[in-house]
Amino acid sequence: MELFPPMPYEGWLETKETMHRFAQIVGKVRLAASNRRNHWWNVPFHLTGRGLTTRPMGGLDGMPLFCIDFDLVRHRLVVDVLDGRSAEFGLAGQSVASFYTQLFEILHHFGINLEIRAVPFDLADPTPFADDTHHAHYDPVLVTRYWQVLSQVAQVLDRYAADFCGKTSPVHHFWHTFDIAVTRFTGRVVGAAQEVDPVTREAYSWEVISAGFWFGDQERPWPAFYSYTAPEPQGLAKEPLWPDGAAWLPSRGSHLAVLRYDDVRAAEEPVATVLGFLDSAYHAGATLTTCDERGLSSPHGVTDPFLMEP
Repeated sequence: MELFPPMPYEGWLETKETMHRFAQIVGKVRLAASNRRNHWWNVPFHLTGRGLTTRPMGGLDGMPLFCIDFDLVRHRLVVDVLDGRSAEFGLAGQSVASFYTQLFEILHHFGINLEIRAVPFDLADPTPFADDTHHAHYDPVLVTRYWQVLSQVAQVLDRYAADFCGKTSPVHHFWHTFDIAVTRFTGRVVGAAQEVDPVTREAYSWEVISAGFWFGDQERPWPAFYSYTAPEPQGLAKEPLWPDGAAWLPSRGSHLAVLRYDDVRAAEEPVATVLGFLDSAYHAGATLTTCDERGLSSPHGVTDPFLMEP
């Protein structure tokens, strides 16, 4: 399997738009049925050896314990219940409407009765899921490539996460924004203004330096690695980044450190290039937030003082 295979934005846009909505439907089920965790860590998907999983959910207050997996090897959606019952259906050939209908028929059959806000989140076309018959493009080859890229990126982010021993999120795949990320917390509680929406207030109640990868959007139609510090300290966009192709780009009133995926693919040492980029963006944020870089360091995941390098 090629490391970081090509993933041009335009080449899979129709499939991406359909798969993104499939993911949002299942993600909203996860949101409704899971136990709330700090910073919404209960909500994203995790990767498996075959695709994506919600992880087990429910099982309390009368709801059966169940799990939903995207098996992207067989291209099936699988619903498993703790008592051994299981149901699945194929992903290819589904519209968003038929996917939504079949999933909720299975859930109801298993006695899993919940409600979601059945419209897309922050997507240009707001057609309700139950009415969306025009998003029906699912190319198994391209979806497999998406999962393979996610899996490789997750391993790089996991290696990056190992060097930090402070509070750190899992490496997880956000279905609403279709990116994969890991977040480091400086330890400083900042809080957002009360008028800010509750989702954002919980996500950024502590100061963070986050890193991740996304597949591109209409504004920036190319996949890229990124990092940001929130709240953004003054002067962040003037801090140096590595390598030379990396840049600070304006994004919703703040800045993202961005390194294009294709630049990584062309690098002599792609993994080292990504890690160097993320380290440079982290150092920029940590310097300006006076984060204790040395005290929160755990080189190669080691905190044992007898094993740490001098």
